[in-house]
Amino acid sequence: MSFKIPAELPADRGVQHEIDLVPGSKYCVARQWPLPRDQIKAIDDFFEDRRKSGHVRESISPHSSPTFCVKKATGGWRIVHAFNKLNDATIPAQTPIPRKDMVLNSMLGSVLFSAIDLTDSFYQVLMRPSDIPLTAVSTPSEFAPSYFDDIFVHSRAEGDLSAVEVHLRHLKQVFQVMRENKLYANLKKCVFCAPKIPVLGCYMSKSGVRADPEKMSSICSWPTPKNRTELRLWLGLANYLHKYTKDYAGSIQPLSSLLKKDATWTWRPEHHSAFDAVKKSLASAPVLILPDDSKPFHVVCDASDFAIGCALMPFDHEGRERVVSYQSRQLKPAEKNYPVHDKELLAMRYALIKFRVHLLGEQTFALYTDHASLRTAMKSPHLSQRTAR
Repeated sequence: MSFKIPAELPADRGVQHEIDLVPGSKYCVARQWPLPRDQIKAIDDFFEDRRKSGHVRESISPHSSPTFCVKKATGGWRIVHAFNKLNDATIPAQTPIPRKDMVLNSMLGSVLFSAIDLTDSFYQVLMRPSDIPLTAVSTPSEFAPSYFDDIFVHSRAEGDLSAVEVHLRHLKQVFQVMRENKLYANLKKCVFCAPKIPVLGCYMSKSGVRADPEKMSSICSWPTPKNRTELRLWLGLANYLHKYTKDYAGSIQPLSSLLKKDATWTWRPEHHSAFDAVKKSLASAPVLILPDDSKPFHVVCDASDFAIGCALMPFDHEGRERVVSYQSRQLKPAEKNYPVHDKELLAMRYALIKFRVHLLGEQTFALYTDHASLRTAMKSPHLSQRTAR
């Protein structure tokens, strides 16, 4: 018995899948969200098989829904398309799903049972041609991501091909698409086959992500703010580079307090110390390593009276501890009243949410916190409701 669907379109059985939209409803693009590398590979493999079978094709539809994976009970991944917005815009089916109790009750008196599960059943029904654009989906993989008017091409060695050979192949594919669609590039601003390129306010290279030196210089040479407007402008620049700075939210706490509606503008020594501390931290910002989901991560968390912070860190191929990203935020008024161990727990929860896409998957990870009272609190037989949550 074959367990694979033939590499062909499903038979025309006189019934097509139809999507009728509610009159006046709007349905367009939902952005693809980031996914762990093992899910990306599963999605790539799935769509490559479907492409060979003729079930899917490249699309220029104005509609799009994101794709993600759900773990199967038998192992492996189930590919899921988030058609939430499409469902909301669709007229409900006139033949609703049967009630479970009616299905069960219909088996009264039977003594032998079989269960047949259709493989990827939605792909075994033809779609009404006019509705095909509504089913367009996005996937996370790409070798040439675009951002407004910029196209970034990146390559690595594949099999017997060197990185240069793969990169030239990628460039030819991009140029072919540009030629077919009569798209023109500004050669004065283009960079080809370089070890590093400017990308969205930073510099990308084999070593990782480095902050733009010009932005760093602008922040570090900024004169002492004389009013709220100047401070807000400087913080706007500094906030853009927060992921390069350990405990950024805690460092700027004295400065952000000056921006409160009821605060009086008085520049004190503690404000100048915080101002200089952020400058110094950004001036020595590390080169951030790109997350490699094939290697284990560890997370370092910390909490203070005013802020919580965390860092996602792996070891590179030379055994050196590197930073993927620093994240932090200031505590809300109610959170400032938490006991110390609850603040540490809050920092751990914050880290798991921030780095979720990298921590999900097959790899185990370690999470470190430096407060001994947390160990004592977790051993208590009477946890508070907040701690238990």
